[in-house]
Amino acid sequence: MRILLWHVHGSWTDAFVHGRHEYLLPALPEGGPWGLGRADRDWPDSVRDVHPDALASEDIDLVILQRPEELAEAERLLGRRLGEELPAIFVEHNTPKGEVPGTVHPLAHQNIIPIAHVTHFNELMWDNGSAPTTVIEHGIRDPGYQYTGELPHLAIVSNEPVRRWRVTGTDLLPGFAQAGPLDVFGMGADNLAEAIGLGPDRLTILGDLKRDHLHREMARRRVYLHPIRWTSLGLSLLEAMHLGMPVVALATTEALRAIPPEAGVISTNVTELHEAAAQLLAEPEQATRMGVAARQHVLEKYGLGRFLTDWDALIEQFAPPSAALHTAPAGAGHRAPSEKGRES
Repeated sequence: MRILLWHVHGSWTDAFVHGRHEYLLPALPEGGPWGLGRADRDWPDSVRDVHPDALASEDIDLVILQRPEELAEAERLLGRRLGEELPAIFVEHNTPKGEVPGTVHPLAHQNIIPIAHVTHFNELMWDNGSAPTTVIEHGIRDPGYQYTGELPHLAIVSNEPVRRWRVTGTDLLPGFAQAGPLDVFGMGADNLAEAIGLGPDRLTILGDLKRDHLHREMARRRVYLHPIRWTSLGLSLLEAMHLGMPVVALATTEALRAIPPEAGVISTNVTELHEAAAQLLAEPEQATRMGVAARQHVLEKYGLGRFLTDWDALIEQFAPPSAALHTAPAGAGHRAPSEKGRES
């Protein structure tokens, strides 16, 4: 099929575009939220940048929506009604905001565009109204076992931790810094040290690294810390587990389903998490064992093959007869790579 989607969430898109379809990404010279395109990602040739003004001339089979405002924009660019003249699926990446128990999803009051939630927690917490819903849990393109844990530090991936503050658990970081040094990766963390009052002996800001570089550096840290209070399910957590890292995490949102006891420590008691972090930093053999268990779990539950198979099953429900004519270029996208346990 020929699928239109905007490049909104990099890690999710990375997995999605490794399927067997052709993927069109709106691209503008200046980039931005409506024209990021491939953004120099190492993606298959089946992923193609298209100027938004040229989309109307493309024979598109399906639109993947990820932001409510994309519905009107896609209809404007394509000149067709989504859900009626052209199939569409809305991917809900986020937990609801505001008065959560009563938060109504923007697409709740329609029954032609399904909502694909990325976690069961999301589906549970949103009021989806009459909209058809399903859950397709995350999948990760396997980076391989890379864990060394040579640095007795806590690794954290957090975008805009100062602005998002309690959402990302930024206020909790000084407590964890008592267990060991914190190494923070991600965007918008330049003012973090000043905001939480930690010096360079307790906090290092490593910034927004490219995927492979990020994974190598994460895997050198002994423990992955996931202090986020309110999130759908941070993909960096699943990436850390794929790398073979043990995890310490708040037992909130979807983390309870994602982290088995043998893979790390999860709790709503922050003191317990401080103690667990300190223990794992001090006991590298235990950290290694937990990391191996974490990797085994995510390969089984959050592997790329399962993710793409689930998506194909949903897409086939909405494939028009002409979709069979649109196949990816030869040698382009692929199914999941070999996904193994710990490599020697």
